Amino acid sequence: MFKQSALKVLEIERQAIEQLAQYVDESFEKTCELLLSCKGKVIVSGMGKSGHIGNKISATLASTGTPAFFMHPAEANHGDLGMLTDQDILLAISNSGETAELLALIPVVKRLGVPLIAMTSDSNSTLGKFADINICIKVEKEACSLGLAPTSSTTATLVMGDALAVALLDARGFTSEDFALSHPGGSLGKKLLLSLQDIMVKDSALPLISPTHTLRQALVEMSHKALGMTGVVNEQGTLIGIFTDGDLRRVLDDRIDVHLTEIQHIMTKQGITAKSHMLAAEVLKIMQQHKINSLFVVDENERPVGAINMHILLQAGII
Repeated sequence: MFKQSALKVLEIERQAIEQLAQYVDESFEKTCELLLSCKGKVIVSGMGKSGHIGNKISATLASTGTPAFFMHPAEANHGDLGMLTDQDILLAISNSGETAELLALIPVVKRLGVPLIAMTSDSNSTLGKFADINICIKVEKEACSLGLAPTSSTTATLVMGDALAVALLDARGFTSEDFALSHPGGSLGKKLLLSLQDIMVKDSALPLISPTHTLRQALVEMSHKALGMTGVVNEQGTLIGIFTDGDLRRVLDDRIDVHLTEIQHIMTKQGITAKSHMLAAEVLKIMQQHKINSLFVVDENERPVGAINMHILLQAGII
């Protein structure tokens, strides 16, 4: 009995979601364009179950690059409407389109010149008629056996809200790094908000040689420290050059004597470096732009304090 009832609910709600595709139409496109151009915030409002769904929609918008928050319509009628500015957009959710608390907001919303987007099942409802754009969320029937409790309709509204949020995310070119900035407590945020000092190799693990060391000695240091490079430092400990696997391939093509050639004559001077406080994700972007696989981390006096390479970034989950 329980299983049959549950499977029936799932089937009705599945059909409701499938039918939503027909409502991803010109109104949906115009809504996305309007929300994308919004200079303020998207204020989502709804009463009862629609309010619960609206709360989730506003949270999804906010976490995916569209500034938004939820405003309870009953509280809005008693002062919270002051949250709304002429730079904002109101997204009002009502399955019937006749929710009294939302309709009471319309005169003030229109006076402020705030664009009104409605999500209703009837574009000819009061809310649908006054809205600048109406997104249809109509379902054939509720999954409730009584046909009364908001079930299919709330599911459809939630899915349409997700569709809006993701469409805007794609249009903005929102990245995983952007997502991490609004989710610093999540696992993704913790990974992408790591600084170099959290993951760089340092101290005795740093591959460093002096300018008079030979290429052979440089290769021994590179092999021992396994970072694909070695740094060249002067007597003051300042980084004056770098020699990498890529440099090695180039000098071997020139038939350089590995036993006699001093590294100072073939090293790369003024290589790309980073500071320990920089975000690992930020440094990854720099490395990709310059097409390098490793770099040194230096202090304010250009002395090496750490090193990083693509393998370390991969292990840390940055890539």
